[in-house]
Amino acid sequence: MSLAPEPRFRHGGAPATAVVLCNLGTPEAPTPAAVRRYLAEFLADPRVVEIPKAAWWPILHGVVLRMRPARSAKKYAAIWTPEGSPLAVWTRKQATLLEGYLGQRGHRVRVRPAMRYGEPSIASVLDALKAEGVTRLLLLPLYPQYSGATTGSVMDALATWSLRRRNLPELRTVVRYGDDPGYIAALARSVTDHWMVHGRGDRLVLSFHGMPKRTLLLGDPYHCECRKTARLLGERLGLAPDAVLVTFQSRFGRAEWLGPYTAPTLVDLARQGVGRVDVMCPGFTSDCLETLEEIAIEAKATFLAAGGRAFHYLPCLNDRHEWIAALADLALRHLQGWDTQGEPDASALERQRLRAVALGAQS
Repeated sequence: MSLAPEPRFRHGGAPATAVVLCNLGTPEAPTPAAVRRYLAEFLADPRVVEIPKAAWWPILHGVVLRMRPARSAKKYAAIWTPEGSPLAVWTRKQATLLEGYLGQRGHRVRVRPAMRYGEPSIASVLDALKAEGVTRLLLLPLYPQYSGATTGSVMDALATWSLRRRNLPELRTVVRYGDDPGYIAALARSVTDHWMVHGRGDRLVLSFHGMPKRTLLLGDPYHCECRKTARLLGERLGLAPDAVLVTFQSRFGRAEWLGPYTAPTLVDLARQGVGRVDVMCPGFTSDCLETLEEIAIEAKATFLAAGGRAFHYLPCLNDRHEWIAALADLALRHLQGWDTQGEPDASALERQRLRAVALGAQS
């Protein structure tokens, strides 16, 4: 096994710490070619599609990557912003804000965004931080509820990167935080803020990303963690159990997935005479294709076409103050024991080096 070249070692440098916020990923542009590249990487991950390669590869390259990119590109185009993909935009903002929040609390920690699929890749971000002299890394996936297909895959990427690096930094990871009080409080504040302006709907629907049902039967805790998040949020809001519905979206293929499914549930609610629904996606911390197009556009149209009168989509946590503060609390709990309050940044280290050189020349 060949190892990647190491950056030049710097003697006497103080330990530097970084947090890497890792999200799913996004195409670079809302075009069929860009979407094809992204899907080829995403759907080739055996964590995402648990079908033997010999059976899945002909389907992926012979059918899926020929037909799906054009359809998906149109959906991405419907939610694309002047700054780029919403998921990438929000993830970058979250990283910038988190570094600022940590700095305000007296902690000198670098925070960088990374994507499991697409750019910037986890490997490229980790390499860049090593080149900057970072020796302690906390990987924080932006998935509150654990699944092998999401957080597990991020850990795979970290392990793959580690296999080819000679001088490894100290590594810590966050695996789950779907029951974190700060995260639950941020979700609740988002709901109550919306209700203060728009009033309260007849039902609060919490739509989580779907997973094949077999993953639950094989021991994946995702379904249970989603249910726990929903229960804690309902309790925080003081809602009766039947006022909060948990559903699962984004099915793919013909296999049975976790249920109940979001779209059919909305149709049933409309036909039962439920006039208004408020829909939130707690498993997504950044608005993206699955929230803005699948829920705010498609699910809304489905509900209204079935006889519903009003559909309110509540945005993801994105850059809400309560969410970034909760992220800061979460990061600091996992950074305990690492002295992050007295670290000089890279420019300060360079100034120290130049000062030492100058003193040496004077003597």
